[in-house]
Amino acid sequence: MNIFGQVIDHETRCQHYHSERDVIAIKFKCCNAYYPCYECHEESVEHPVERWSKHELDEKAVLCGVCQSEMTIREYLNSSHQCPNCEASFNPGCQLHYHLYFDV
Repeated sequence: MNIFGQVIDHETRCQHYHSERDVIAIKFKCCNAYYPCYECHEESVEHPVERWSKHELDEKAVLCGVCQSEMTIREYLNSSHQCPNCEASFNPGCQLHYHLYFDV
């Protein structure tokens, strides 16, 4: 899977967010490409973010950087900050940015 932006390792950490639990990438609806964070997207493209709507929660748009499995937005939002496939822990602080990616 191609991850765009300032990626610093194979588990999708980037120069902006690189803690042990920063291991997800989001597929941005506007460009159908995975980025580790909104800052990587902003630095890489010259268009505004288009958020996923409430009616698109079943789209596969979140990637676990640990096991490389794609999950739906709904699965990610309901995951309790843990990959449903490999049980890797996700950064709970990411929920502060949900409004940037998802219309929830």
